[in-house]
Amino acid sequence: MGNTYSQLYIQIVFAVKGRENLINSTTKEALEKYISGIVKGLGSKLMAIYCMPDHPHIFVSIKPDAKISDLVRDIKSNSNKWMNDNKKSNGKFSWQEGFGAFNYSKSQKEQVINYVVN
Repeated sequence: MGNTYSQLYIQIVFAVKGRENLINSTTKEALEKYISGIVKGLGSKLMAIYCMPDHPHIFVSIKPDAKISDLVRDIKSNSNKWMNDNKKSNGKFSWQEGFGAFNYSKSQKEQVINYVVN
């Protein structure tokens, strides 16, 4: 087969350690942009992102050879380091272990995007 085509839509959710509200309104936009850059740098496409005070919702279209656990690991470790290096929260920032990942069909894409951004 000469070309590869995929439609792999995944919503990823994970929490701030202890479910603390450490993502404030001034940090939120910068963190969303930073995570967007991580996703793009890893070859996936960001469909929507919204950071709540204690967890982000990230909706991506992943490339067919991507491992969800590797994508999440890289998002969490890089954004965790960025939050601490740039002193974006009071005290030490850390993500909680684990994550949720939910797949969706193309017909559900717009509905999930609306859910994430609203």
